[in-house]
Amino acid sequence: MSGACCAPASGGDREIAEPSAVRLQASDRERAQGLRAMLRIPAGTYLMGGDDADAFPEDGEGPVRAVRLSPFLIDATAVTNRQFATFVRSSGYRTDAERYGWSFVFYALVHPDARHLVRDGTVAQAPWWLAVDGACWQAPYGPGSSWTELSNHPVVHVSWRDASAYAAWAGKRLPTEAEWEMAARGGLERARYPWGDELLPRGQHRCNIWQGKFPQDNTGEDGHLGTAPVKSYRPNNLGVYNTSGNVWEWCSDWWSTTWHAADRPETRRDPAGPPTGEAKVIRGGSYLCHASYCNRYRVAARTSNTPDSSTGHMGFRCAADLPPPR
Repeated sequence: MSGACCAPASGGDREIAEPSAVRLQASDRERAQGLRAMLRIPAGTYLMGGDDADAFPEDGEGPVRAVRLSPFLIDATAVTNRQFATFVRSSGYRTDAERYGWSFVFYALVHPDARHLVRDGTVAQAPWWLAVDGACWQAPYGPGSSWTELSNHPVVHVSWRDASAYAAWAGKRLPTEAEWEMAARGGLERARYPWGDELLPRGQHRCNIWQGKFPQDNTGEDGHLGTAPVKSYRPNNLGVYNTSGNVWEWCSDWWSTTWHAADRPETRRDPAGPPTGEAKVIRGGSYLCHASYCNRYRVAARTSNTPDSSTGHMGFRCAADLPPPR
């Protein structure tokens, strides 16, 4: 088992398999309704990246650069368990975690009925991650748990391939990293968080991250120990919810720490990331992020994971191109 502390990768522990087939697509009516519910983000130039004093230079958070984006649509929230269940019922899709037979669960959240299903071995950099047989989007804490108790929470245990399949079924796509960051910033220039520079404005919690001493004690002062419902905190100025904390969100881009540093047309106008790679970008941090070890719930922070990896703290939201005028 391998991967960084923020998002463990499956490494070589899963046999390579072809993505599950999607037999059907959402109806035209469902697709139209889904697009109408999305937020329209206008075209514009904004400053992407960060140079925070506590940034991770090795992640390629900088340089701060002006990026021009065309208008696009984005979901106000991460895709929920209920929405993903509709997709599965309609399409017959099976996620990577279901086909491989296991996924990563945070040690303190493993369901009591699943404790005997924990596999031997740990993630060297992050022993708090446990590989649990049967853990998947339907059983987020392992067998004995159920998504139905978390229907309005973000779906987790979905790989990049799973997220892409859902997006295609819905007539959408995954956002580029640049689109994700522009939407997450909510119109604020160079702010640390979607709401400003202060983590607790007026003493109020604005995101779901670890409270207490990681990884031993989570006090839950922000109201949640695991995932939170997708509209738990107020949205940013663009109407986008929970882009700091809660769950990491997949983007369409291949991961690189240097590609975006060069001042070229493809990195400054509607950038879509490098053409190839081994891992995909994830953004936003999760309910496990803490300033002491994974201070990546800042808007400029970024990390990655392999396209077939799944964990209990990775989800996604969709984007789409604007439909042509009638």
